[in-house]
Amino acid sequence: MSFSTLNHPPPFNRLAIGLLAIMGALFLAIPVTAQSQTEAPQDLRILNLKAKEFLIAQSVGSPGKVEVSVTPIDPNLRLAFCPSPEAFFPAGSRAWGKTSVGIRCSSPTSWTFYVQANVSIFADYVVAATPLYQGQVIANSELQMQKGDLTTLPAGIFTNNSQILGRTVKMSLTAGSVIRQDMLKQTLVIQQNQTVRVVSAGNGFSVSTEGQAINNATDGQVVQVRMIGGQVITGTANASGQVVVNAK
Repeated sequence: MSFSTLNHPPPFNRLAIGLLAIMGALFLAIPVTAQSQTEAPQDLRILNLKAKEFLIAQSVGSPGKVEVSVTPIDPNLRLAFCPSPEAFFPAGSRAWGKTSVGIRCSSPTSWTFYVQANVSIFADYVVAATPLYQGQVIANSELQMQKGDLTTLPAGIFTNNSQILGRTVKMSLTAGSVIRQDMLKQTLVIQQNQTVRVVSAGNGFSVSTEGQAINNATDGQVVQVRMIGGQVITGTANASGQVVVNAK
C-alpha cells in the first residue's frame, strides 16, 4: 500500500497554504493607522506641559522672577486623544498664586479638564526699616527692600521706594512691616484755597484759566474751583496740580 498521498498534500492545498502565509505576513507588516492612533488615550504629560507653558506666557511682564508648578494629573484618568488641546483660564483665575488652568478638546472628541497649579513671583518689595509712627512723613532711610513671593503678600504693596517717599503714615508700624497703600495718606496735589490752573480741552482747542480751589484733592480726585467771576466749576485734579474740566 502506498502512503504518498497522506504525506504530501495535493498541489491545490499547497497553493492555498502559501497564499495564507503571504497574507499573514502582509497583515503583520501594515503600519498603525492614524485612526488607531486617535483611539489611544491622551498622554496626560502633554496636558501638564500645556498648562505650564500657558501660565508662563500669561506671566510675561510680571514684576519679578516667575516660577510655575503644576499638580500632576491622576495617571488613572483616561481622556480621548486630542491632536490640539487648548489651554484657557476659567472665570476668576489668573497667573497669580494658587490657580487653575482649563484644557479643552473640540475634535475628534469634545472634553474639558482642569489642572491645578501655583504661580510664584519673586521680587523685591518695600518694608519699614525702622518703626514708623502715625502722622510721620516717610524718608528714604526709613525704608528697605526685602525679597519674597509677591503672590503670598496682601494687595497694595510697593515694589519701589520712590512710590512711598514723602507720604504720611496713617497708622504706627513696627520695623519690618510690609507697607501697603491703605497704610498711607495720599499726597495732596491741590490744597484748599490754593490758586490753581483750570484746563479744558476739546476737539482742536485748549483753554486754561485760574481759580481758587474750594477743597483739598489728591491725584484723580474731584475738586471744586471758584472762578474769578464767582462761578464754581467741578473738575479732576491731576499729578501736576492742575484741574482738568471735560469740555462739552
